[in-house]
Amino acid sequence: MTATDTLAHYTEPGPFTDPGAHRAALAALPGDVGALLEALHGLLIHVHLTWAYEVERRPEHDETANLRAAQEILGRLTADGRPLAEPRAPGDRIAGTCRDFTLVTVAALRARGVPARARCGFGDYFPVPTMEDHWVAEYWNADEQRWALADAQIDARQRELFAIDADFDCTDVPRDRFLVAGEAWRRCRAGEDDPNRYGLNSLEEFGDWWIAGNLVRDTASLAGIEMLPWDVWGPIPEPEDGIGAERLALFDHLADLTFDPETAADVREVYAGHEWLRVPETVRNANRGTDEPVFPKR
Repeated sequence: MTATDTLAHYTEPGPFTDPGAHRAALAALPGDVGALLEALHGLLIHVHLTWAYEVERRPEHDETANLRAAQEILGRLTADGRPLAEPRAPGDRIAGTCRDFTLVTVAALRARGVPARARCGFGDYFPVPTMEDHWVAEYWNADEQRWALADAQIDARQRELFAIDADFDCTDVPRDRFLVAGEAWRRCRAGEDDPNRYGLNSLEEFGDWWIAGNLVRDTASLAGIEMLPWDVWGPIPEPEDGIGAERLALFDHLADLTFDPETAADVREVYAGHEWLRVPETVRNANRGTDEPVFPKR
């Protein structure tokens, strides 16, 4: 597939980025990436940071954080008839995670014909001594003819909360500040970093198994299936699992393709041809401890 074909592919919505009946509402959001991110700050709130906006965490926050499709999120946002360009008070925003900020960003960019995809990996700009589990959007910067990373979650409040430098550009996150999972895997396999620095501090869980899970989720995302951060299927290891030879070979191959934005799209062929790797109709939602159907009903 040519570079032109790849860019065209990432302008097409997938099962979770398809806005459905909300396409016009989504396309009315700003086309400029910076303005788009600012608009999303007025629509979404991080489920684990409601307190930072003086919002009491409610059961519906956890419910919306488990929505897989942008169409469902957009449906909640437009239910009262207000346009998406109108910011909501923090208590009226839809709760989700970094994955949901990323998902809606990708959906909005694709609705405007901008190639975009969700990336799963780890950020170093949070107030913890480790590399924190995180998602960002990767979009095609046509002016500079390159893929750039955009963090839709970080707003003015979080810059203050996390003591993020004022010159940190959320529309062009440096690739040494956010590592896609394949880059993290390669560094640790080469002995250049410690896998026990990678994970999620709130759960105090780290290790190669966590990097591997993000690598599989990143692969699925590049194939157009942006799973929840806690969805588990196929080769994703559990904390107690050893990563044997078969998994090591698979993860090494995925990492070698996905770490570089220029070759990341090639992993779609591996995904399509590997039954164990592909997202099945039902996965385990580790957050809820239940098996759930994945894809929207057609």
